[in-house]
Amino acid sequence: MSDIAIRAENLSKLYKIGEYQGNYKTLRETIVNIFSAPFRQLISKPQTSNLKPQSEFIWALKDVSFEVKRGEVVGIIGRNGAGKTTLLKILSRITAPTEGLAEIRGRVGSLLEVGTGFHPELTGRENIYLNGAILGMKKVELDRKFDEIVAFAEIEKFIDTPVKRYSSGMYVRLAFAVAAHLEPEILLVDEVLAVGDAVFQKKCLGKMGDVAKEGRTVLFVSHNMVAVQSLCSRVIWLHEGKIVEEGPAGQVVSSYLKTSFSNLTEQVWEDVATAPGNEMVRLHFACVRPIDGLPSDISIRTPFVLQFEYWNLVPETRLNLSLVFYNEQGVALFNTGPVLEPVWNGRPFPRGLFLSICYVPGDLLNDGTHRVDLYVVKDQSRVIYHHENILCFEVHDDPGLRGPWYGKTMGTVRPLLEWTTEYIDSGVEASMLTNTVKTEGTW
Repeated sequence: MSDIAIRAENLSKLYKIGEYQGNYKTLRETIVNIFSAPFRQLISKPQTSNLKPQSEFIWALKDVSFEVKRGEVVGIIGRNGAGKTTLLKILSRITAPTEGLAEIRGRVGSLLEVGTGFHPELTGRENIYLNGAILGMKKVELDRKFDEIVAFAEIEKFIDTPVKRYSSGMYVRLAFAVAAHLEPEILLVDEVLAVGDAVFQKKCLGKMGDVAKEGRTVLFVSHNMVAVQSLCSRVIWLHEGKIVEEGPAGQVVSSYLKTSFSNLTEQVWEDVATAPGNEMVRLHFACVRPIDGLPSDISIRTPFVLQFEYWNLVPETRLNLSLVFYNEQGVALFNTGPVLEPVWNGRPFPRGLFLSICYVPGDLLNDGTHRVDLYVVKDQSRVIYHHENILCFEVHDDPGLRGPWYGKTMGTVRPLLEWTTEYIDSGVEASMLTNTVKTEGTW
């Protein structure tokens, strides 16, 4: 038996943009067209030409080829419109490819959108059994799993209510519970976890981790790079319908994020009338540079500064800046403000141009791409202006600190902490040391 669970070969999907010319219509569309036809004739204008509506075509996927082994957890990443959902719809047999081949070996459970496969008129209980039957499960299996599904979804009170009355959160909880607990051999999950709250998202990610440990195959589409790296061993990066890169999760995610955040180490706005801000404060200048002022790269050992010049436009206003640092996965590293600033902290600002400088020591940040959000705060309590991604910069590794280790150093921060080692006692007999060495050598 082959160990390949999913195989795509030159997979392509072409969509037509514009008016749909096909013959297929739903019953609702047919009824509406019948009753609205007389009114359309009354208000229609004479045609002055025989021009046909303009149409365009777009390749949502183009020549996509890959294989996923049984028990492998693979992430699919890319910007909106990259073709991720189209790929899962083809693999789920919801839509057919225009070209190429998609082969699935095993029972598939998919969660591509809220309530996929649910009938709105049926209750939660009935939809659980309906989905199980579609997956080919017997009633005795469904009975065994039923209580676990309901408990996971946390909808015990509403299990006999038609799902059309569910909120989006209830819908997605039940949909995920069904997809994850009915033991499909292959689980396809799109970015639907964003619908749930933070507690539910954590619960779902934990369940997906359990599914992966059970040896089932998972294809996971997400914009949450932390979740992708924690769950997936391999990642496929799609851009404009094509595979850009495929490989280990950390490597591909890092490459993807570097294209999302270009280095932005300096910005200048000369005209106060058009500078970003509002009627209270406007920005003039922002930069990040090494503390020695030289235009060199920032390494993990380099102390550096962030400088901000800004116009205070309202006299006697107590202002302070607040910065939030993020790493390339979007994880907030820390927040800092001028709590210990000795001159202006807590004092009213006159009208005019101000300069604030934040000092960041070396041996703090790990290597990678970092970005900064700026907040201007009034009276140390109210945010009056927020500027996302005002600065973005790269922190490089220092080869001199690596020693024999060439892998990625874990963690979001990377402090160089002081260590000491002492020789405590020389009372161990030489024969004991010799025996220990000999024993270790036989392992």
